[in-house]
Amino acid sequence: MAFGFGKKNKKNSEQESAAEAAAGQGKAGEALALPPDPSDTAYDRGIHGPLDADEITNTDGYVDLGALLITPREGLALRLEVEESTSRVIAVTLDLNGSSLQLQAFAASRSEKLWRDIREQIGLSVGSQGGEIEILDGTFGKEVLAKVPAQASDGSMGFRVARFIGIDGPRWFLRGVLGGDAAVSREAAQELEDLFRGVVVVRGETPLPPRDLLVLRLPKDAVTNQEGQLPGDHATPAQGGEPFRRGPEITAIG
Repeated sequence: MAFGFGKKNKKNSEQESAAEAAAGQGKAGEALALPPDPSDTAYDRGIHGPLDADEITNTDGYVDLGALLITPREGLALRLEVEESTSRVIAVTLDLNGSSLQLQAFAASRSEKLWRDIREQIGLSVGSQGGEIEILDGTFGKEVLAKVPAQASDGSMGFRVARFIGIDGPRWFLRGVLGGDAAVSREAAQELEDLFRGVVVVRGETPLPPRDLLVLRLPKDAVTNQEGQLPGDHATPAQGGEPFRRGPEITAIG
C-alpha cells in the first residue's frame, strides 16, 4: 500500500469546487429544496459501518490517520491532501483499481444529522457551476450523483462525474466522494464501498463546533522523501477536499 501527498491551492479550489445537496435534479441557477425523506435512516450504520472508535475492541491492523482508521488492502494507495495555506491534512483519498474514494470526517452534535443539509449544499453548488445533480437510493441510503461541465484533455467539453455518499455517526459525519469508474458503475464501486464501510471514525473528546473538520495526520510509522511523498508512491495531487466552512461550503468533483 502506497502513500502520497497532494496540495490544495486557491486555483485548484476554484476550478474543482462543488458543494452539497438536493432532491431530484438541479440545473444552473436553480434553488433546490428537499421534500420529506423518511428513507434517510434506512441504512443501519451500527450494523454495517462505518463505525465509531467506541464500537471496536482494538485498532490493530488499521492504518491510523488520526480521525480516521483505514483497513489496508492489496493494491490500495492512500493520498493525503494538504491545504497549502495552513499545511494541514484536510482529506484522504483512497485509490484502487482506477477509481478513487475521498474521505473527510466532521464534528456533529449528538442530536443533529448533517447529511440531508449537506446534500442540499451540493445541489446548490453544482447548479451554480452549470451542472446537474440527481438524488439516488444507493448502498448507504440517499446519495448524490453530480455532473459538472469540464473540458477534456483534447479540448472537447464533457462532464466530471462524482458520487457523494454520507453517513451520520455519533457526534460526527463522514463524507465520501467516489470518482473514476466507481462514480458511474456499481460493480466498479464495490471494493471502495467495502472500504468505506470499514472506516472507523475517531471523534475524540475535544469540543468542536458542528461541521468543523476532524484532524487527519500522517501515520506515525510513515517516512516521506524529500519531495514530500512516501517511498514508492507517485500519486498525483488529490482532487477535491475543500473543508467545511461553518456555512458550510463544500467541496470538489475529481
